[in-house]
Amino acid sequence: MSSDIPQDERRFQLLIDSVSDYAIYMLDPEGRVVSWNPAAERIKGYTRAQIEGQHFRCFFTPEDRRARLPERILAQAREVGRVESEAWRVRRDGTRFWALATVHAIRGEDGELIGYAKITRDMTERHAAQQALLESERRFRYLVEAVVDYAIYMLDVNGVVTNWNPGAARIKGYTASEIVGRHFSTFYTREDRAAGMPARALETALREGRFEAEGWRVRKDGTRFWASVVVDPIRDDEGRHLGFAKITRDISDRKAAEEALAQSEREFRLLVAGVVDYALYMIDPNGIITNWNAGAEHIKGYRREEIVGQHFSHFYTEPDRAAGVPTRALETARSQGRYEAEGWRVRKDGTLFWASVVIDAIKDETGELMGFAKITRDITERRNAQLELQRAHERLGQAQKMEAMGQLTGGVAHDFNNLLMVVSGQAQLLRRRLGDDPRAVRAVDAIEAAARRGQDLTRHLLTFARRQRLQPIPLSLAERASGLRELLSTSLGSAVALKLDLPGDLWPVEADPSELELALLNLAVNARDAMPSGGVLTVTAENRTVKAGEIDTELAGDFVALTVRDNGVGIPTDILPRVFEPFFTTKEVNKGTGLGLSQVYGFIQQSGGRVSVDSKLGVGTTITLFLPRTRGTPGSGLADEPASAPEGANILVVEDNPEVAEVVAGLLEQLGNRTRVVNSADAALRVLAAGERPDLVFSDIVMAGEMDGLALARQLRSEQPDLPILLATGYSQAAEAMGDEFPILTKPYQLPELSRAVAAVLARRPLPAAL
Repeated sequence: MSSDIPQDERRFQLLIDSVSDYAIYMLDPEGRVVSWNPAAERIKGYTRAQIEGQHFRCFFTPEDRRARLPERILAQAREVGRVESEAWRVRRDGTRFWALATVHAIRGEDGELIGYAKITRDMTERHAAQQALLESERRFRYLVEAVVDYAIYMLDVNGVVTNWNPGAARIKGYTASEIVGRHFSTFYTREDRAAGMPARALETALREGRFEAEGWRVRKDGTRFWASVVVDPIRDDEGRHLGFAKITRDISDRKAAEEALAQSEREFRLLVAGVVDYALYMIDPNGIITNWNAGAEHIKGYRREEIVGQHFSHFYTEPDRAAGVPTRALETARSQGRYEAEGWRVRKDGTLFWASVVIDAIKDETGELMGFAKITRDITERRNAQLELQRAHERLGQAQKMEAMGQLTGGVAHDFNNLLMVVSGQAQLLRRRLGDDPRAVRAVDAIEAAARRGQDLTRHLLTFARRQRLQPIPLSLAERASGLRELLSTSLGSAVALKLDLPGDLWPVEADPSELELALLNLAVNARDAMPSGGVLTVTAENRTVKAGEIDTELAGDFVALTVRDNGVGIPTDILPRVFEPFFTTKEVNKGTGLGLSQVYGFIQQSGGRVSVDSKLGVGTTITLFLPRTRGTPGSGLADEPASAPEGANILVVEDNPEVAEVVAGLLEQLGNRTRVVNSADAALRVLAAGERPDLVFSDIVMAGEMDGLALARQLRSEQPDLPILLATGYSQAAEAMGDEFPILTKPYQLPELSRAVAAVLARRPLPAAL
């Protein structure tokens, strides 16, 4: 039995010497080198003569020596039996290499420490390859787990196990007595043995000098582990084949981690590929696209093979590229970690969409930039909805402001009309008493002219407030073209040319003709003032079917779009929203009242249409009136003029304002009538109850007391249906809601208007629209 021991030792020494990738050597209890294999000389650069007797700390870096790492390793191995580590080690020439090292404590049969067995492998290339793999796979990090066990044993030329180290026993579960003498194919799976893999491994090692592979191996208890296997042929000094050195490492944990990572990658790719509402893709640090998902293809229109490798600035508009927006986006993401913005982007077909963009910087564990993750979403519909909501809020605010101003101006107009009624009425009465004094005549003329200007102002105010009493009728704009041309031409002057185009196929519209003419006249005057050096005023019309939301959320149906366009100075954008406000004007003092466009706005709103304005500085202004189509047939618009009121009528005047009552009575008497004046509806009812029978009751609508003029008229109609009634007002919401229930004369009125109104009522005819 003792004669076999030297042979085993010889074989084991040959095993150690034949291992070319592992430095395997012995240390004494103090850590001095006492044996040295050829691989150790190759890896570390020391010959046996140079290193034997030296402390193994010479292989450590200065910083590890200062930290007393060699001593700690020996102490740990002495305490726990073995120590394994990876770290930088130093060759004899001072160069460093990455080492995987294992230190085993060796004890005698009595348990006394004899020394240490040390195994070192140069892992520099693998370490560099791993780092390169981490770098090339930017998005993914591969877990490389430290391997703590090596099975080192020998096979004879036929593959029979001839020796066994403790590491092999721990990894594979066999003791030396159980496995020595058996074929190494015992460790292979049944499928691999059937496929002849053990024999091919030995053949490859013998033919190529080395066999290295990974695969499933089987422990004694039948469990499997994933093994990294190296088989090296062993030859003696004469080159004769003696067998094989086999080193096996259990890398099951690394294999499981790799499979989990691969599964995670597959799931992540499936997730990204399945998202179609978001463009998810990667770009390198220079902005080059490196991958592409289905959502990116759906949103941007490019297939993967068309866009990968291109710069991501492809998706930006030309002005954004010229302004350096893509570059700034990457710089922001690089410096701040994230870039987020919205803007126009370009699809493959050249169409634009509004995008929400997020760019995140991707960095490795050292903080070095690897690239960027980019997420883009098409939010065009959401943006359009937000803009439409914003416009709706703006329109609502404008409408509320206009409504509030209308309430104010309507109230002012009522009081102002009563004042004008007194002024103009007294001037008319005074004119009858004048002699041939020219100065007195001029004075009365001036009073009446001022009253008419005041009347025009209140008319504009009431129109803006949508409280003007309109008399809409079916109109044909084409039939009125000649009259409109004459009306507008006289107001423009010789420096402005008028182009009027009202086609014969225009739909009829329903509008108050006098208010429509006034609105066009106001627009023409504004256009003329906007062209101080002359220009062209173009008036055109076309049939338009408007969809809800196209111009206004509440406007829909058939309209005639009447457009007035000039080539004047234009309106600044900051002023444009205010042009319809009453008394707002950019003209010089005494050049305008600021009510012209207010009349246009109020008239078109009250007529059931809308007005739009578009202007550019230096180009001109375009204002379009949308007049609602009517199914009625346009007429001449001329009502029969009644004759003057017959003289001698008894008229009951109901007016709570004494000054107005005096003027009304005076005008009626000047027409040859007899009047009785009362100051309230109750007083009028008492007069009638007393038996007095007037030919006509002429009452103001707005009066103090429980009963106003309209309530009085309704009660009188119910009690005396044949009694003629004529109402008058400067402005009244009640009159607005009344419709055509009673004839109404608008204050202030002139003597001829009063005469025609009285005649019409006494003759049981409707009042002319002009009244």
